[in-house]
Amino acid sequence: MESKQTKKRILIIDDEENMRHMLKTMLTRYGYAVNAAKDGEQGLSKIADQRFDYILCDVKMPQMNGMSFLKAGRNHLRSSTVIMMSAFGSIDMAIEAMKLGAYDFVSKPFKSEEIRLTIKKAEERERLKKENIELKDRIRRIGGSLSFGKMVGRSSAMQTVFSMALKVARFDSTVLITGESGTGKELVAQGIHRESDRRSGPMVPVNCASIPEGLMESELFGHLKGAFTGADKDKKGLFEAAQGGTLFLDEIGDIPVSLQPKLLRVLQEGEIRPVGGAKARAIEVRVIAATSKDLETEMASGQFREDLFYRLNVVPIKLPPLRERPEDIPLLCRFFMMRFNETLSSGAKNISSAAMAVLMQHDWPGNIRELENAIERALVLADGITLEKNNFSLGKAGALHPDGEGGGGYDGFSLKIAKAEMENKMIRKALAETSGNRTHAANMLEISHPSLLSKMKLYGID
Repeated sequence: MESKQTKKRILIIDDEENMRHMLKTMLTRYGYAVNAAKDGEQGLSKIADQRFDYILCDVKMPQMNGMSFLKAGRNHLRSSTVIMMSAFGSIDMAIEAMKLGAYDFVSKPFKSEEIRLTIKKAEERERLKKENIELKDRIRRIGGSLSFGKMVGRSSAMQTVFSMALKVARFDSTVLITGESGTGKELVAQGIHRESDRRSGPMVPVNCASIPEGLMESELFGHLKGAFTGADKDKKGLFEAAQGGTLFLDEIGDIPVSLQPKLLRVLQEGEIRPVGGAKARAIEVRVIAATSKDLETEMASGQFREDLFYRLNVVPIKLPPLRERPEDIPLLCRFFMMRFNETLSSGAKNISSAAMAVLMQHDWPGNIRELENAIERALVLADGITLEKNNFSLGKAGALHPDGEGGGGYDGFSLKIAKAEMENKMIRKALAETSGNRTHAANMLEISHPSLLSKMKLYGID
């Protein structure tokens, strides 16, 4: 039987005391939390104070009948399923009740099983509606969302990552996230956890590279009192701490070779054995692993077990470095500026075209983390509402051509970056020429007004 907190709530509205008593006794026995009212007015009072999942309402009652109750309580009944009951029912009455928001109509007298099946049918309908809404939301997001969890990106590479992460979130398959340092591997893991059915459970991250080799087995699997010197009490491991949720094993490539067979057994058998323990304990945990190392190279050198790699690599997700998706840089800059402005109270709202050109040309060896730090530092150093290129110090890779904004401009080989820089420059020039009139600027640029607005947003043009 369901707990009191999770029981479905039912309100019975009927002027016959025997009918109220019979329905209340039957539905309570079936595990529902039941309340009752003797007429429509009393029913209105109850739905104003609390929400009911289902309402069984008689049509013919003194004071206020069932039809009047439906009309008067419309605003409070949007989240409730109403089933009308009547000994004087007709097709016209049933149709009228449906028009007023009722889900079904049951004729009296009825068998107890008939009411139960009607409610079960309503429950199934609500479940399907909820699943349909969730499915539509997933399809919409898979079809082109610019964000996933705390990550943003409009590039095709990141759209592929977001799509894959959303799809795998619905299952418990093990995921291996690879990519250079600073590309956001932990953010993808967090997003998968939040989109999964385990979202109400814990998300436990552990950096395998930061745990001393001698302590790693105890940290992951726990230990019993007396298992080794200093073990003065039983201790739960990180796998048990993540019970019912997700364990994120970051830098899995740094896990000692000696411990890899034990981790493999946990993944295969779904059970752990604490250090010093003789009996295994069942665990129910979803594992997401990540690494910046090339595990195939590690396998070739004997530093990583092949069988563990294939057990982890059920669903691989590879994050591209920032230098391979420069079109995401303006979007990321706006994202970080908005976030840091909440804490730094900076007055800077946008980035100049010269500064954006510097950011677009930089190689970003530190990836998203380096860009995030660069934006924070620039906001601290900024004096006005616009971040200028002198607010950024990115080293040689981010330096402009000696001619700066004029003359040479971009001196790399990427047509994509060159086109973006030229578009940015021409849009700003057209807006300046038209004193900010976007319609006239769009005509000068020979593009549509919506296209201009989209490009202004892309390049952070206020």
